Amino acid sequence: MVSITKPLSATHADALDAVLQFIRERTDSEVTVAEGCANADSMKGFETYGLAAVAHHYGARLVDLNLDQWVEVEVLDRDLRPITLRLARTIAESDCRISLTPMKTHDTVIVTLSLKNLVMGSLIREGRHDLERLTHVLSHWVRPRDALYPRGFGWIVRHIIRSDKVAMHQSYASMNYNLFLIARLYPVHLAILDGFTAMEGRGPTEGKPVHLRLAVASTDFIAADTVGTCIMGFQPEEVGYLHHARSAGLGVGNLDGIQIVGEPLEGCIRPFEPHPSYLRQKAWQGPGIETLRASL
Repeated sequence: MVSITKPLSATHADALDAVLQFIRERTDSEVTVAEGCANADSMKGFETYGLAAVAHHYGARLVDLNLDQWVEVEVLDRDLRPITLRLARTIAESDCRISLTPMKTHDTVIVTLSLKNLVMGSLIREGRHDLERLTHVLSHWVRPRDALYPRGFGWIVRHIIRSDKVAMHQSYASMNYNLFLIARLYPVHLAILDGFTAMEGRGPTEGKPVHLRLAVASTDFIAADTVGTCIMGFQPEEVGYLHHARSAGLGVGNLDGIQIVGEPLEGCIRPFEPHPSYLRQKAWQGPGIETLRASL
């Protein structure tokens, strides 16, 4: 739930119902439905979108990850220097992480699919919504071309607004690399991309609906996101976090190595309108990042 007032930006209740039914037919283990909403109360969002009723029907526990205990993860700032962020302990300690997400274009990393959904939903946000929104708007007006907010904003984000979700957005290069770093520590075990009604254009909240009427699922989250990216008409190689994950062997990121069961991929491709900042977002590429990745 990036927003609790824009249903197109959030996981649909019917998708959650299908996943929980699938799980309950196979296990009576504890199931947690969790989210850390980007700019509002997650529990209110659960109720608004009907997700709470579905969770209760299947005996699943609801958790607002923004209020969770946390573990620390080390990522990079805009100058590729280490910083520490907080990630929800519920996610870190889960023995089976399922990422259920709509397929959407994005204003920072081209597409948002299973990897980004899990990582960003897991980062702690505890600040005031109004200050966070103001910072977001101001940063879009004054940010430099290769970064997501100007110098000086980082301290405000981390120590006043107290949103590690926003702190993650340092530069296009570090954002993509940081998604990879966290996914390497806490990978998705089952990726489910809900493309029944997807989003194009000004994602992840202001885009237009795309009625794909399909879904993608895999126990290889990199393979799922690779296929999803191709369905949306983008090249996986141009999505920074997928490039890093594929290069590090987190999953299969080459279509030639992915077995697709169901409809042939060629008949499912429907090119999405990218976010207006699409070309700028490709600034994730750079020798500094490649050197860091090669040293892992």
